[in-house]
Amino acid sequence: MKPDASILSAFTPAGHLRASINLGNPILAGRDGDGNPAGVSIDLARAFAERLGVSLELVVLESAGRSVETVAGEKADIGFFAIDPLRAADIAFTDAYIHIEGAYLVREASPIHALEQVDRPGIRVTVGKGSAYDLFLSREIRQAEITRAPTSPAVVETFLRENTEVAAGVRQQLEADASKHPGLRLIPGSFMTIRQAMGVPRSRGEQATAFLSAFVEDMKRSGFILDAMGRHGIEGASVAPGRRA
Repeated sequence: MKPDASILSAFTPAGHLRASINLGNPILAGRDGDGNPAGVSIDLARAFAERLGVSLELVVLESAGRSVETVAGEKADIGFFAIDPLRAADIAFTDAYIHIEGAYLVREASPIHALEQVDRPGIRVTVGKGSAYDLFLSREIRQAEITRAPTSPAVVETFLRENTEVAAGVRQQLEADASKHPGLRLIPGSFMTIRQAMGVPRSRGEQATAFLSAFVEDMKRSGFILDAMGRHGIEGASVAPGRRA
Protein backbone atom coordinates (compact mmCIF):
# COMPACT_ATOMS: atom_id res chain seq x y z
CA MET A 1 0.00 0.00 0.00
CA LYS A 2 1.84 3.06 -1.28
CA PRO A 3 0.47 6.61 -1.01
CA ASP A 4 -0.48 8.57 -4.09
CA ALA A 5 -0.01 12.31 -4.45
CA SER A 6 -3.38 13.16 -2.88
CA ILE A 7 -2.64 11.07 0.23
CA LEU A 8 0.80 12.63 0.63
CA SER A 9 -0.72 16.08 0.32
CA ALA A 10 -3.36 15.28 2.94
CA PHE A 11 -0.83 14.13 5.53
CA THR A 12 2.05 16.52 4.84
CA PRO A 13 0.78 20.10 4.31
CA ALA A 14 3.93 21.31 6.11
CA GLY A 15 6.16 19.24 3.83
CA HIS A 16 6.67 16.49 6.44
CA LEU A 17 4.54 14.45 8.84
CA ARG A 18 3.75 16.06 12.22
CA ALA A 19 2.68 13.55 14.88
CA SER A 20 1.14 14.74 18.13
CA ILE A 21 2.48 12.68 21.05
CA ASN A 22 0.66 12.69 24.40
CA LEU A 23 2.97 11.92 27.34
CA GLY A 24 -0.04 11.79 29.66
CA ASN A 25 -0.68 8.11 28.92
CA PRO A 26 2.29 5.98 30.08
CA ILE A 27 1.10 2.93 28.15
CA LEU A 28 1.60 4.78 24.88
CA ALA A 29 4.41 7.25 25.42
CA GLY A 30 7.02 8.45 27.87
CA ARG A 31 10.69 9.43 27.86
CA ASP A 32 13.71 7.14 27.71
CA GLY A 33 16.83 7.40 29.85
CA ASP A 34 18.13 10.24 27.70
CA GLY A 35 14.89 12.20 27.97
CA ASN A 36 13.77 11.46 24.41
CA PRO A 37 10.15 10.50 23.59
CA ALA A 38 9.73 6.73 23.46
CA GLY A 39 6.86 4.28 23.36
CA VAL A 40 4.28 2.53 21.20
CA SER A 41 2.85 5.72 19.73
CA ILE A 42 6.31 6.98 18.75
CA ASP A 43 7.06 3.65 17.07
CA LEU A 44 3.78 3.86 15.16
CA ALA A 45 4.43 7.47 14.12
CA ARG A 46 7.84 6.52 12.75
CA ALA A 47 6.42 3.53 10.90
CA PHE A 48 3.69 5.67 9.33
CA ALA A 49 6.21 8.31 8.23
CA GLU A 50 8.23 5.50 6.63
CA ARG A 51 5.13 4.27 4.82
CA LEU A 52 4.55 7.76 3.46
CA GLY A 53 8.24 8.14 2.63
CA VAL A 54 8.56 11.44 4.49
CA SER A 55 10.42 12.84 7.49
CA LEU A 56 8.77 12.96 10.90
CA GLU A 57 8.35 15.75 13.44
CA LEU A 58 7.14 14.78 16.92
CA VAL A 59 4.90 17.39 18.56
CA VAL A 60 5.33 16.33 22.18
CA LEU A 61 2.64 17.38 24.66
CA GLU A 62 1.91 16.64 28.31
CA SER A 63 -1.83 15.95 28.18
CA ALA A 64 -4.54 14.34 26.08
CA GLY A 65 -6.49 17.59 25.95
CA ARG A 66 -3.57 19.48 24.42
CA SER A 67 -2.97 16.68 21.93
CA VAL A 68 -6.61 16.74 20.82
CA GLU A 69 -6.51 20.52 20.40
CA THR A 70 -3.31 20.28 18.37
CA VAL A 71 -4.67 17.80 15.84
CA ALA A 72 -8.15 19.35 15.72
CA GLY A 73 -6.48 22.71 15.05
CA GLU A 74 -4.33 21.11 12.31
CA LYS A 75 -1.07 21.95 14.04
CA ALA A 76 -0.28 18.25 13.71
CA ASP A 77 -1.30 15.77 11.03
CA ILE A 78 -1.88 12.64 13.11
CA GLY A 79 -2.33 11.81 16.78
CA PHE A 80 -2.99 8.98 19.21
CA PHE A 81 -6.25 9.19 21.12
CA ALA A 82 -8.92 7.34 23.00
CA ILE A 83 -11.97 7.22 20.75
CA ASP A 84 -14.67 9.57 22.03
CA PRO A 85 -17.74 11.06 20.32
CA LEU A 86 -16.90 14.61 21.43
CA ARG A 87 -13.46 14.40 19.83
CA ALA A 88 -14.93 12.92 16.65
CA ALA A 89 -16.41 16.28 15.66
CA ASP A 90 -12.96 17.41 14.44
CA ILE A 91 -10.90 14.21 14.35
CA ALA A 92 -11.51 11.10 12.23
CA PHE A 93 -10.47 7.93 14.08
CA THR A 94 -9.20 4.58 12.91
CA ASP A 95 -10.40 1.44 14.65
CA ALA A 96 -8.70 0.82 17.99
CA TYR A 97 -5.22 -0.65 18.04
CA ILE A 98 -4.89 -1.04 21.84
CA HIS A 99 -7.41 -1.57 24.63
CA ILE A 100 -6.56 -0.03 28.01
CA GLU A 101 -8.38 -0.44 31.33
CA GLY A 102 -9.66 2.51 33.34
CA ALA A 103 -9.39 1.97 37.09
CA TYR A 104 -10.17 3.65 40.41
CA LEU A 105 -7.70 4.24 43.26
CA VAL A 106 -8.65 4.99 46.88
CA ARG A 107 -6.99 5.17 50.28
CA GLU A 108 -6.65 1.94 52.22
CA ALA A 109 -9.14 3.14 54.84
CA SER A 110 -11.76 4.15 52.27
CA PRO A 111 -15.22 2.53 52.63
CA ILE A 112 -15.30 2.17 48.83
CA HIS A 113 -14.57 -1.44 47.81
CA ALA A 114 -16.51 -1.85 44.56
CA LEU A 115 -16.96 0.09 41.32
CA GLU A 116 -20.64 0.74 41.95
CA GLN A 117 -19.86 2.48 45.25
CA VAL A 118 -18.08 5.38 43.54
CA ASP A 119 -21.03 7.24 42.03
CA ARG A 120 -22.59 8.44 45.28
CA PRO A 121 -23.26 11.86 46.85
CA GLY A 122 -20.26 13.32 48.64
CA ILE A 123 -17.69 11.39 46.56
CA ARG A 124 -15.17 13.42 44.57
CA VAL A 125 -13.42 11.68 41.68
CA THR A 126 -10.16 13.20 40.42
CA VAL A 127 -9.36 12.72 36.71
CA GLY A 128 -6.87 14.20 34.24
CA LYS A 129 -8.40 17.23 32.53
CA GLY A 130 -9.52 16.44 28.98
CA SER A 131 -8.57 12.76 29.25
CA ALA A 132 -10.79 9.96 27.97
CA TYR A 133 -11.68 9.24 31.61
CA ASP A 134 -12.75 12.84 32.11
CA LEU A 135 -14.99 12.72 29.03
CA PHE A 136 -16.47 9.32 29.89
CA LEU A 137 -17.07 9.94 33.60
CA SER A 138 -18.47 13.42 32.94
CA ARG A 139 -21.18 11.68 30.89
CA GLU A 140 -21.73 8.69 33.15
CA ILE A 141 -21.36 9.95 36.73
CA ARG A 142 -24.68 11.14 38.16
CA GLN A 143 -24.14 11.72 41.89
CA ALA A 144 -20.41 11.99 42.56
CA GLU A 145 -18.43 15.15 41.71
CA ILE A 146 -15.67 15.24 39.07
CA THR A 147 -12.54 17.20 39.98
CA ARG A 148 -9.67 17.68 37.54
CA ALA A 149 -5.89 17.44 37.72
CA PRO A 150 -3.97 19.36 35.03
CA THR A 151 -2.73 16.11 33.40
CA SER A 152 -3.30 12.38 33.84
CA PRO A 153 0.14 11.74 35.42
CA ALA A 154 -0.75 14.40 38.04
CA VAL A 155 -4.00 12.70 39.11
CA VAL A 156 -2.70 10.86 42.19
CA GLU A 157 -0.68 13.85 43.35
CA THR A 158 -3.81 16.03 43.05
CA PHE A 159 -5.99 13.38 44.71
CA LEU A 160 -3.61 13.29 47.70
CA ARG A 161 -3.12 17.06 47.91
CA GLU A 162 -6.81 17.94 47.64
CA ASN A 163 -7.90 14.97 49.77
CA THR A 164 -10.53 13.76 47.32
CA GLU A 165 -12.07 10.30 47.71
CA VAL A 166 -11.19 8.60 44.39
CA ALA A 167 -8.54 8.89 41.67
CA ALA A 168 -9.40 7.61 38.17
CA GLY A 169 -7.07 6.83 35.29
CA VAL A 170 -4.96 4.30 33.42
CA ARG A 171 -4.58 1.20 35.60
CA GLN A 172 -0.83 0.98 34.97
CA GLN A 173 -0.27 4.61 35.99
CA LEU A 174 -2.34 4.19 39.15
CA GLU A 175 -0.52 0.98 40.08
CA ALA A 176 2.84 2.72 39.66
CA ASP A 177 1.72 5.68 41.78
CA ALA A 178 0.28 3.41 44.47
CA SER A 179 3.65 1.67 44.79
CA LYS A 180 5.21 5.04 45.66
CA HIS A 181 2.59 6.07 48.21
CA PRO A 182 1.84 3.57 51.01
CA GLY A 183 -1.77 3.30 52.10
CA LEU A 184 -3.41 3.29 48.66
CA ARG A 185 -5.26 0.48 46.85
CA LEU A 186 -7.01 -0.10 43.53
CA ILE A 187 -10.68 -1.02 43.33
CA PRO A 188 -11.09 -4.44 41.63
CA GLY A 189 -12.27 -4.36 38.03
CA SER A 190 -12.36 -1.57 35.48
CA PHE A 191 -14.98 1.14 35.00
CA MET A 192 -14.30 1.38 31.26
CA THR A 193 -12.16 0.01 28.46
CA ILE A 194 -10.36 2.69 26.49
CA ARG A 195 -10.26 2.06 22.75
CA GLN A 196 -7.01 3.73 21.73
CA ALA A 197 -6.78 4.75 18.08
CA MET A 198 -4.92 6.93 15.63
CA GLY A 199 -6.61 10.05 14.33
CA VAL A 200 -6.32 12.63 11.57
CA PRO A 201 -8.02 16.03 11.20
CA ARG A 202 -11.45 15.33 9.71
CA SER A 203 -10.86 18.07 7.15
CA ARG A 204 -8.18 15.94 5.45
CA GLY A 205 -10.89 13.80 3.89
CA GLU A 206 -12.17 10.23 3.78
CA GLN A 207 -9.28 8.92 1.67
CA ALA A 208 -6.78 10.02 4.30
CA THR A 209 -8.84 8.35 7.04
CA ALA A 210 -9.08 5.13 5.03
CA PHE A 211 -5.34 5.11 4.40
CA LEU A 212 -4.54 5.61 8.08
CA SER A 213 -7.10 2.95 9.05
CA ALA A 214 -5.52 0.43 6.67
CA PHE A 215 -2.11 1.21 8.20
CA VAL A 216 -3.40 0.49 11.71
CA GLU A 217 -4.91 -2.82 10.60
CA ASP A 218 -1.57 -3.77 9.01
CA MET A 219 0.26 -2.94 12.25
CA LYS A 220 -2.10 -5.13 14.28
CA ARG A 221 -2.06 -8.03 11.82
CA SER A 222 1.73 -8.04 11.40
CA GLY A 223 2.43 -8.17 15.12
CA PHE A 224 4.11 -4.74 15.09
CA ILE A 225 1.99 -3.40 17.97
CA LEU A 226 2.41 -6.51 20.11
CA ASP A 227 6.17 -6.36 19.53
CA ALA A 228 6.25 -2.65 20.40
CA MET A 229 4.41 -3.33 23.65
CA GLY A 230 6.98 -5.99 24.49
CA ARG A 231 9.93 -3.70 23.70
CA HIS A 232 8.58 -1.00 25.98
CA GLY A 233 7.54 -3.35 28.79
CA ILE A 234 3.85 -2.46 28.54
CA GLU A 235 1.41 -4.35 30.76
CA GLY A 236 -2.23 -3.70 31.59
CA ALA A 237 -3.21 -3.36 27.93
CA SER A 238 -3.97 -5.63 24.98
CA VAL A 239 -3.84 -5.40 21.20
CA ALA A 240 -7.30 -4.62 19.86
CA PRO A 241 -8.94 -7.18 17.56
CA GLY A 242 -8.46 -6.70 13.84
CA ARG A 243 -11.25 -5.25 11.75
CA ARG A 244 -13.48 -7.82 10.12
CA ALA A 245 -13.29 -8.02 6.36
